[in-house]
Amino acid sequence: MTPTGMGAGSFRTPASPARLNDLPPYPLQDVPEVKARLISEGRVVIDLGAGDSRLPVPEVAVEALREAAGDPALQGYGFQRGLPEYREAVAGWMKRRFGEPVDPWTEVLPVIGTKEAIALAALALLDREDTVLIPDPGYAPYFGGAFFAGARIELVALRPENRFLVPPERIRDAPGRLKLVYLNYPNNPTSAVADRAYLEEVVTACAERDACLVYDNAYSEITFDGYRAPGLLEVPGGREIGLEFHSFSKTYNMTGWRLGWVSGNARLIADLRRVKTFFDTGSYLGIQAAGAAVLADADTLIQRTVTALRDRRDAAVRAFRGAGFELDAPLATLYLWLTVPGGDSVSWCRELLEREALVLMPGAALGSAGEGFARVSLTVAPERYAEVAARLKATA
Repeated sequence: MTPTGMGAGSFRTPASPARLNDLPPYPLQDVPEVKARLISEGRVVIDLGAGDSRLPVPEVAVEALREAAGDPALQGYGFQRGLPEYREAVAGWMKRRFGEPVDPWTEVLPVIGTKEAIALAALALLDREDTVLIPDPGYAPYFGGAFFAGARIELVALRPENRFLVPPERIRDAPGRLKLVYLNYPNNPTSAVADRAYLEEVVTACAERDACLVYDNAYSEITFDGYRAPGLLEVPGGREIGLEFHSFSKTYNMTGWRLGWVSGNARLIADLRRVKTFFDTGSYLGIQAAGAAVLADADTLIQRTVTALRDRRDAAVRAFRGAGFELDAPLATLYLWLTVPGGDSVSWCRELLEREALVLMPGAALGSAGEGFARVSLTVAPERYAEVAARLKATA
């Protein structure tokens, strides 16, 4: 029934908030539709765009979830408290991995993957007009969280001459009231790595500016050739000024399960927990039980993943070199960072998609300083990279 005095055409959808016009488009958001069209045309698509290894989920996680699904005690809201066994498993893993004890109740927070928590950290740590330092190119939630918090965003270009590291002096020289620095090493998308000495410099620089450090360590366990990624809490002062984020998505191939944790300074954890209570009621306790089971056998499980990804890395590097690209084998992550012929990453990746049914991520989609590069995800079996090289040569 139409309300009295109003015609059927009188109702209009309210206008979108003006601030949405200032959001950049999410990287390659139309790729799923293009892939579907190509497949419907009978094309064989090779997708090296998304950061999903497509390796099997650990069987121990599947079994633990199957058992948990029948447990009535795990069916209710987890809230921010979560499953005690999961918190304790996280604290145990952190102690074994980084040699530093953490309190499972005050220095650990279960999260629904790390994407949402990384963005919400900006709301927990920033006042309007505070300055936040974000690497460019970088992970979209760094920008998104800071943007919706009303912060002053300072992008730091990741350059080859700096080994794709954020120079500590950029932290010291940041304008305004610097309150938050986002860092991610091993790095997505460049695959750059940092040593402990670099992380110590960063922590010192943040302390000098009274700034929080959000250290996104999602790739800490995906490392090769003897490289060991440092953790924030093993660095002097790291616990005082920062939060470290870990995820099951890349490490244990559980992207769709949406499970991770934050560890670090107890007061910062409390602030983030308080914000999260307004946005979510915690991840399913059964998935947290599965996470606890995985962490109990973490060393064995991650080695299987690392071995598979190392084989893919080696095959991909050989294939791209054979196609005329110059690149080093990365020491970490599941990505290669390629220099794009001609420098226009979006046009080149679009041509590869339409002509060769090959999906790569243009660097410019991850930030303006990513222009001239493309990210290749190690998402297919080693033997398929020869076909990737053939498709690359077809567009040369």
